[in-house]
Amino acid sequence: MKNLLFITMLSIAFSMQLCVQKSNSELVPEKALSTFNEKFPNAKNVKWDKENETEWEAEFKMNGIEYSANFIIEGVWNETEYEIKESEIPADIRLMLNQNFEDYEIEKAEIAETAAGRSYEFEIEVGEEAFEVVIDAKGKLTKEKGSEENDEN
Repeated sequence: MKNLLFITMLSIAFSMQLCVQKSNSELVPEKALSTFNEKFPNAKNVKWDKENETEWEAEFKMNGIEYSANFIIEGVWNETEYEIKESEIPADIRLMLNQNFEDYEIEKAEIAETAAGRSYEFEIEVGEEAFEVVIDAKGKLTKEKGSEENDEN
């Protein structure tokens, strides 16, 4: 009896989640949805969230990898991000990290693609300090955040 009650409650919760996802995706502006479908025709399990007044984010899976992509309501694609393994970090990008940080630990590594090109985004820890680091595909350090002295840049 307890199992039947649990299964019923689980089914109701799952159904409610599907309704929320469907109703949320119905709110996505048609132009943004159309651009998304053209750019990512093989996307699976798409979930949309409104980032702000002019931008929507789609989270989805493609080829077994989790992605997020942002679109302006007019249908313009802004950015796509997906996580990568440390072993997938190119040698020149790893060299740039090694030259700028000692004894760091990578908490998260992602590739970000925009109209301007590809960059590598990292959340790293150096001792007690946390940094967000962005390195472009040529190995140029383009942004650091996380410590007071770097926030001024």
